[in-house]
Amino acid sequence: MNSLEKLADIEPVRLSLGSKFKFHCHKSLKCFTKCCNRINIVLTPYDIIRLKNRLQLFSEEFLTIYTEPRMLEKTDLPVVTLKLLDDDTKSCPFVRDDGCLVYSDRPTTCRYYPLGVASLSHKEDTDAEGFYFFVNEPHCLGFDEQKKWTVREWRMDQGVDLHDNINADWTDLLVRKRSFPSNIKLAEQAKKMFFMASYNIDKFREFVFESSFMRRYEIDRATAEKIKSDEIALLQFGITWLKWLLFKQGDFKSRKLVVGQENRKSG
Repeated sequence: MNSLEKLADIEPVRLSLGSKFKFHCHKSLKCFTKCCNRINIVLTPYDIIRLKNRLQLFSEEFLTIYTEPRMLEKTDLPVVTLKLLDDDTKSCPFVRDDGCLVYSDRPTTCRYYPLGVASLSHKEDTDAEGFYFFVNEPHCLGFDEQKKWTVREWRMDQGVDLHDNINADWTDLLVRKRSFPSNIKLAEQAKKMFFMASYNIDKFREFVFESSFMRRYEIDRATAEKIKSDEIALLQFGITWLKWLLFKQGDFKSRKLVVGQENRKSG
């Protein structure tokens, strides 16, 4: 289950970075890979970039083949979940009996397991350590193993820090919108822009460089050159733009276009 939604279904025991637990997952366990069945994982923007590059697909191809669109509860924002196989086990498309085919590029939620992470409010108001909890699944035998961790050690071992750092501003957007009254809805065009900048990085690059975007906004040359070739920089640029577009947060600057100027330049 997606960590942002877990709070709606359980009363979590709050864990800190220093909290200790025992866990070890390995192929000898009878439950190995069972946690990859009947799952509900909301993929993050960085998840999409890692996975589509691993599979050598364009982002739109990956989204079509491996994801399903949905609206994230209480946010009115479109996200994608991992599309499961249409079989008896409803399993992850990347998992086989001997493990994960894309393990080094697995999604953020998979890296956290058996932990979940949640934010109670947008990051400016939360403590630095965050809010962690156990994803309690009765079939999991990993908790019977004797290997000891702190939450901090687990995050470092699983490479979660990098994912969280890249996804932080995007996650903040979701939590910030979730705090709005339910009657405040986004325009359909705003939702499309959110989806494109979040998930379809290849299409967003085209949008930035092949539409009137660069004429509409003041983008310095160094930034333009970096986001043209660096997907992570482009993603972070897109999130900065979304913050300005949706919440008028930040100093994203629009150019003052003379009436008819855009048509003359594109003609």
